[in-house]
Amino acid sequence: MDQQNDTMRERLLARMPQPENIAAYREETDALLARHEKALSWEKHGSTMCYVIAGVMVALWLLKLTPAPAMRQYFWPMVGAIYFLGAIADLRYRIYRNRVETLKELKQVQLQLLEVQASLQKRNGE
Repeated sequence: MDQQNDTMRERLLARMPQPENIAAYREETDALLARHEKALSWEKHGSTMCYVIAGVMVALWLLKLTPAPAMRQYFWPMVGAIYFLGAIADLRYRIYRNRVETLKELKQVQLQLLEVQASLQKRNGE
């Protein structure tokens, strides 16, 4: 069992960037997180727009500005479908936001680990 844990530990440590590349890794991490934040804002805009459209449609109904009588039978199903699409987009946004938050925490731990490794190598080298 210990041998399996050792090989898994070695594989995980092999995937980590080397301590001498901390600055480059930090810049790469910042760029990655910035891309995810931009994508998050677009995800949020999609769900917000669906909610706004559904709200405008309800406001039109309240103001008695609904479409012709032939279209009224499809009005509420369309409002419901648009609201449902907004709810699905909002759920996608929330899941993605949680994934990005987890990624941020993971990258912070990786950077701290790299800094500790670098300080240990410095001590052992001196």
